[in-house]
Amino acid sequence: MTDVILHGTSETHDGAWLLRYEVHLPHPQERVWAAVATPEGLPGWLCAADVLEPRLGGAVTLRWLNANPDNDTAVHSGHVTAWDPETVAEYTVDLHGRIRFHLERTGPSATVLRFTNEFPGDDALRLDCLAGWHNHFEFLADALEGRPKDWSTWSPGQWQKLRNAYASR
Repeated sequence: MTDVILHGTSETHDGAWLLRYEVHLPHPQERVWAAVATPEGLPGWLCAADVLEPRLGGAVTLRWLNANPDNDTAVHSGHVTAWDPETVAEYTVDLHGRIRFHLERTGPSATVLRFTNEFPGDDALRLDCLAGWHNHFEFLADALEGRPKDWSTWSPGQWQKLRNAYASR
């Protein structure tokens, strides 16, 4: 299922990086929404939503589940900066900046996810994030097929391959 994930793009915007992905998913919009915008769906491919108040201005705390070798996890807090049920979920959190999921129904069982991530940082962070989001979208495709990510099996191998590919583009 990972063949639906095309390489993301990046550009600078007002002194920050703006990453973009367009992910075509053969699943109904409601199902994709549940995966990208609910505390129940997010852990299957991205992170735990320790706090997610589903409304504009609501609090959000995201805890990444792919721990480093010291078993440390990244936790980022912020606020919901856009919320249109089943269409737009946007969070602005420390470190990762603005994270926006915009869903569009393209058929009865097809959805396009237009994703943007805007954050300040150097080129190394840009490459890390391009590879990281790409890898997570692979996990999303698998989760939507009934195979949520088993985080105990996570290793940086695929992420590193993706990072190398983005660096060579």
